[in-house]
Amino acid sequence: MPAQSPPDPGHERHATPATPPQQAGHDKHAGHDKHAGHDKHAGHDPAMFRRRFWVCLALTIPVVLASHLVWDQLGLSWDVPGRSWVGPVLGSAVFWWGGWPFLVGAVREVRDRAPGMMLLVAMAITVAYTASLATSVGVFDLDFWWELAALVTIMLLGHWQEMKAIGQARGALVALAALLPDEAERVAADGRVEAVPVTGLRVGDVVLVRPGGRVPADGRIIDGGAELDESMITGESRPVARSTGDRVVAGTVATDSAIRVGVEALGEQTALAGIQRMVAQAQASGGRTQLLADRFAAALFYVATGTAVLTVLVWTALGQPDEAVVRAVTVLVIACPHALGLAIPLVVALSTALAARSGILVKDRLALERMRTVGAVLFDKTGTLTRGEHAVTDVVTVPGIGRDEVLRIAAGVESDSEHPLARAIVAAAGHAGPVPAAGFRSLPGRGVQATIDGTEYAVGGPALLRELGLSLPTELVTANERWSARGAAVLHLVRLPDAVLGAFALTDEVRPEARRAVDELRAEGVRTIAMITGDARPVAEAVAAEVGFRPGVDEVFAEVLPGEKDDRVAELQRRGLILAMVGDGVNDAPALARADVGIAIGAGTDVAIESAGVVLASSDPRGVAAVVRLSRGSYRKMRQNLAWAAGYNVVALPLAAGVLAWAGVALSPAVAAVLMSASTIVVALNAQLLRRVRLDPAPG
Repeated sequence: MPAQSPPDPGHERHATPATPPQQAGHDKHAGHDKHAGHDKHAGHDPAMFRRRFWVCLALTIPVVLASHLVWDQLGLSWDVPGRSWVGPVLGSAVFWWGGWPFLVGAVREVRDRAPGMMLLVAMAITVAYTASLATSVGVFDLDFWWELAALVTIMLLGHWQEMKAIGQARGALVALAALLPDEAERVAADGRVEAVPVTGLRVGDVVLVRPGGRVPADGRIIDGGAELDESMITGESRPVARSTGDRVVAGTVATDSAIRVGVEALGEQTALAGIQRMVAQAQASGGRTQLLADRFAAALFYVATGTAVLTVLVWTALGQPDEAVVRAVTVLVIACPHALGLAIPLVVALSTALAARSGILVKDRLALERMRTVGAVLFDKTGTLTRGEHAVTDVVTVPGIGRDEVLRIAAGVESDSEHPLARAIVAAAGHAGPVPAAGFRSLPGRGVQATIDGTEYAVGGPALLRELGLSLPTELVTANERWSARGAAVLHLVRLPDAVLGAFALTDEVRPEARRAVDELRAEGVRTIAMITGDARPVAEAVAAEVGFRPGVDEVFAEVLPGEKDDRVAELQRRGLILAMVGDGVNDAPALARADVGIAIGAGTDVAIESAGVVLASSDPRGVAAVVRLSRGSYRKMRQNLAWAAGYNVVALPLAAGVLAWAGVALSPAVAAVLMSASTIVVALNAQLLRRVRLDPAPG
């Protein structure tokens, strides 16, 4: 913000409408899910895997019952006509129908030259199927059909649970889409109310939102007022009062009263659609940890293939070709990187979904990853630590007249003015409201004047007093000096022609959450908190003291020109600080882009939001500490999952190859499939623990 002195009491019009983040998301996402590619393919959804699993399970049971191995283990014999055909017929059905998604996925990976999970699974079940056919025609002496059927069935179970876990995590997008009602009540020109599909609305229409109803489109209230539940957009649990002229967002709920809303944005232009785009973009984008997982998964394919080939050669050389086939299939099964493929995408999907529900919109995954290492946070003052609008913070009166009376009279004089300072005085009058006034007129550069009960009153600053030749009463002198020293705007109530009745201090109101935001960042280990503003230093120092800045530790950059904010960010970075910048204005955009992590306040401008990696939809600065906690929690879960997935393969591959077969320790393909699926479940359960990360503000 440019350097500024206390606002001119001449009451020039000033409008700064808040802009929602509807354009913050990108329409096209370059990123794609790196999860081995198989969840991108048409038809690869939880329902499909569930259906194939149950059918294949039903076919596998008779295959197992028809196996010699089962009856030999029980010490029984069962010879019925046609038993030898049960395995080949039902086993082939399981392979071709149950294994078809894996075979199709393998072809895609080969075509894309990106060998991975599906190719490993396809190789394992193809080798098992080929060995089973060879056994049926007498080439091998293996009872292998039941192993093949069990292998495919367990693979389907693992993929079903995997797809289900990812689908649940990505349910945030579905939940956001469900916030919009199917129908809206449009108010016609003649006043009639008609129900129309939301898709039939047009910009400029007026819609009626009844108590308990959802706002169907972004717009402004043109009639009425209500408490709106905006938790689905901002994460703020308490309803927010909205009245005529206020902006409302699609998907929010009018809790207590009916309102009429003039439609200003529809469909892809709404704030809700922008949030959906941001969530989708964050879930699709890649990060450093994901790149590590991708490289490991690609390497695992070659390691598994090489190990399988070596296993076949060694066991064949030992004169056990049957065991060579079993060991090779087991190696390929155990090496399937299910857990590895799920380790990062599930954490990403969960973290972005949880954040969105709390009003934290992650646009850039890399920004979220970097947030865990941030050692300094630089706040823009106006609109971030403060509300960006003035409020009456102090009132002093002369003897014989009360504070409330002075406020009501001043509010009456100001009631027809639209200047921000006038609105602040009217708001300060509270429920009693302004005294009725007449004959309002503006005094350019000095203030305003009106008549109340036949008496002329004026409200203005020092220029008004100079014009009238008035000096301040003793009671007001000290207060004026104190207020001016901290940069407050000072207005006076004058009963014309010559009596000063009271004075008001108006300052940009500090957000009540700001001090708590600073405390929470310190609790998270952020060493340096800084504030930057174009305001005069006394104003900046007063705000810094109010939000709890520590002298000599935290920093205040005051009287900074718009073009210099970027330079201050670079200066902090040159000191070796990993810096997060929090801002909301157009002049914050370069600084947000230069910072290691740019965090935009959601009520800010589109330019600021586009320049940031994270957006706080609620405008609550406490969300910055929540982003730190989310970043650290996500990173911790990613590392744990990667460590488990990698460690599991290091131990399991040698066992699958049969290096301990001499000691009686060997894995069958079916057991390997169970272990592989179990490792996937471990990773999924561990990722779910991310829900314990506290994203809502701490009480107190």
